[in-house]
Amino acid sequence: MTDAPHAVRISSQAAKVLDTLPEHVEDTVWDVLDAAAADPWGFRQWNEDDPEGKDVRYASVGQMSLTYWINRPLRRLTVLNIVWLG
Repeated sequence: MTDAPHAVRISSQAAKVLDTLPEHVEDTVWDVLDAAAADPWGFRQWNEDDPEGKDVRYASVGQMSLTYWINRPLRRLTVLNIVWLG
């Protein structure tokens, strides 16, 4: 039996960015978040030198990147930031 994916929440700052993205970039964001929800630790740690920061992860595809925090007790991801260089 496989665990259910983590729920995804988006911070207000990230939501503002998401609202301005072209549709194809927004689709990429949701594809990355689907993968992250299924395997939250599948993307690299944002700051590997921080021993207490294992739950802050960074995902990047092409010119789009996002940073998310894994809330282990609630099985939730919170998107902290989205960047698109386009």
